[in-house]
Amino acid sequence: MPAEFDTLYSFRRCPYAMRARMALLMRGKPFVIREVALRDKPGEMLAASPKGTVPVLALANGDVIDESLDIMRWALCDHDPEDWLAGDDAALIAAFDDRFKHHLDRYKYPERHEADPSVHRAAAMEMLGDLEARLSRHANLCRETRALTDIAIMPFVRQFAGVDPAWFAAQPVPRVIAWLERHVASLLFEQAFRRLKPWVPGDAAIVWPG
Repeated sequence: MPAEFDTLYSFRRCPYAMRARMALLMRGKPFVIREVALRDKPGEMLAASPKGTVPVLALANGDVIDESLDIMRWALCDHDPEDWLAGDDAALIAAFDDRFKHHLDRYKYPERHEADPSVHRAAAMEMLGDLEARLSRHANLCRETRALTDIAIMPFVRQFAGVDPAWFAAQPVPRVIAWLERHVASLLFEQAFRRLKPWVPGDAAIVWPG
């Protein structure tokens, strides 16, 4: 691994890792990315962060950041070319990380949680109704252009929409649907969602952007 680079342990489909990758790509400085097989987590990642969840950012100076929002804010404090931090609605992000994620998990995995998926789908839709109202005022959640709040929340809305795409497409939240489609179609998301094979010790370093 190039010693001068920070290293991100990530998992492509994880919404937490997804938003961290997008912020690091926006920062524009090279970093090493290691795709993790969640059933076979590398010892190097566990040594850096024993809790064993992604994302984990091991900095070249030896420090470790292992919360996705902390990674996002750290990256943007270093370099924020689109001024994403000016659109950081911490309360809205916290509501989606907490309540929306709670309902999303029980809608997507009802057997695992012994839950009624219809109840949790309805509760999540109420929260998307709040986003619909916001999006009636401007194209993104805090302003016309994308910001940290959009990138922090979008991966979870994408996951919700993906449970039953046909059903979601018919829901009365056209602004949310258009907002999601626009972010998923962006070059930034395409770059962040690049498919990588799981990393094993001895693999050549993969440096992003690159």
